[in-house]
Amino acid sequence: MRRDVFQAIADPTRRQILQLLSRQQLTLNGLTEHFDVSRPAISKHIRILTECGLVTIKQQGRERYCHGELGKLREVAEWLKPYQQFWNNKLDALGKFLDGPTEKKAKSKK
Repeated sequence: MRRDVFQAIADPTRRQILQLLSRQQLTLNGLTEHFDVSRPAISKHIRILTECGLVTIKQQGRERYCHGELGKLREVAEWLKPYQQFWNNKLDALGKFLDGPTEKKAKSKK
């Protein structure tokens, strides 16, 4: 079964793995050291991330290194753009609404 990027980032552990791999490539054991879960659990997360194309694994000698392929997250960023603009507009309007009466009260007290 092919998974998509949205399934991968739905889990907080996988998001943390991606954050770690955005800074450096790590072995499975190296990744496991950052979490309070078993190596098989991390392997499962890595398998899902690999199926989504967000992680590649390269064999170097005895070690298997995980490398983040974060370009696919662009799909998520593009999908979020309209929502980001929507919420920025709503929050700006709320800020203006909340600031409005306070400024009028401050001016009337002078």
